[in-house]
Amino acid sequence: MMVDLEERVSELENWTDGKGLILCGAAETFCSGSDLNAVRAISNPQDGMKMSMFMQNTLTRLLRLPLISVALVEGRALGGGAELTTACDFRLMASDSVIQFVHKHMGLVPGWGGGARLVRIVGSQNALKLLGGALKVDPKLGLQIGLADGVVEDAQTVEAPGSHLEQAEKWLGTYIKGPAPVIQAVKKVVLSGRELPLSEALKTEMGVFGTVWGGPANLQALASKSKHK
Repeated sequence: MMVDLEERVSELENWTDGKGLILCGAAETFCSGSDLNAVRAISNPQDGMKMSMFMQNTLTRLLRLPLISVALVEGRALGGGAELTTACDFRLMASDSVIQFVHKHMGLVPGWGGGARLVRIVGSQNALKLLGGALKVDPKLGLQIGLADGVVEDAQTVEAPGSHLEQAEKWLGTYIKGPAPVIQAVKKVVLSGRELPLSEALKTEMGVFGTVWGGPANLQALASKSKHK
């Protein structure tokens, strides 16, 4: 699965006209974490470090894609699965879903970059609580601490406007409406502000601005006077 994920990320890095990405699991389970039999087979520190390096690289590249991404969390996201949710820009949780950093129970800490990303998402105090207490984060707590950005309703309820995936597509559609070069530029600007020192982020922003100023979308907007639409 790790290799498959890396291959998909490589494909997405070459998706030049893409705008958005939804990451979800099969059989209404986002990701239940490592297979314990597989973990036992690589339980020495050297193999653990290799896995950590591989997954840190993959998930960092996933987060840095010029696409606005959302993790659609159905069922359980445990351990490495919880870390995977942090490699997306947003997280939507199904009403019965749970995100849990269970690493402490396994005598571990996050190793795929999920700890560092979690601090940036929910702050150091909440990150300490989630990691130190191995707390089960349901949608209510997720919204409260900022780990979740929304909740998708059960498809069986009258209020649900479609399946979980359809609801996620509609939610994400609000933020990716428009030409791909502009949406990708938005992601690049936010990414630089999130990761770089201010002086470097400003330079990056200016460079990205230069790629869209006078571009097709900009000229079309000027011609149609669409500033306030």
